[in-house]
Amino acid sequence: MKYKIAVAFVPLGVLFALGPIPANGQETVGVFEQPMLITSAGQNAEVQIAAVLAKRAGLNYTLSKQATAADLQNMKTLVLVLGTSLKGLGAAGLDLDKERERVMSLVTAAQKNQLPVVCLHLGGESRRGQQTDDLITETLPLAKMLIVVKSGNGDGFFTKICQSKGIPLIEVEKTADAQLPLQKAFK
Repeated sequence: MKYKIAVAFVPLGVLFALGPIPANGQETVGVFEQPMLITSAGQNAEVQIAAVLAKRAGLNYTLSKQATAADLQNMKTLVLVLGTSLKGLGAAGLDLDKERERVMSLVTAAQKNQLPVVCLHLGGESRRGQQTDDLITETLPLAKMLIVVKSGNGDGFFTKICQSKGIPLIEVEKTADAQLPLQKAFK
């Protein structure tokens, strides 16, 4: 009997260690496999921060800011860092339509190859706007988990999408706090 009680409390303890419980109560520990491909959805600077967080977490990843379906070879998870940057798009020689097409093609290829998609929104409120929201509205419903900096979800935008699609949502206070739930989400 003691064994069964201890086992019942371990998952809850792990979830509480992550911070807020995901909106729909789904498990977010050890769900995804490595290696992962990290790319931007919107050519934002936070994609570089996501790579730093993955490195600090000891995760096996490849960073490709303009990843294509070919980059998914030998990968087990696709990580999209959400947030549109007009400066980043210009530097990459892309416009919003070309970036959207690249991202949707990548997500479609991931789904075809049965690779789960994990989304991160690390830029907070400053990385939100109509262009970002439009891209998020199209890509986030295809994700299996979202980690978002709380200030970016002040209007409940991410919560609404995640609840309607049954996507686990983890909010963190600041960008650096995303490292732990990211680390724990991977086997």
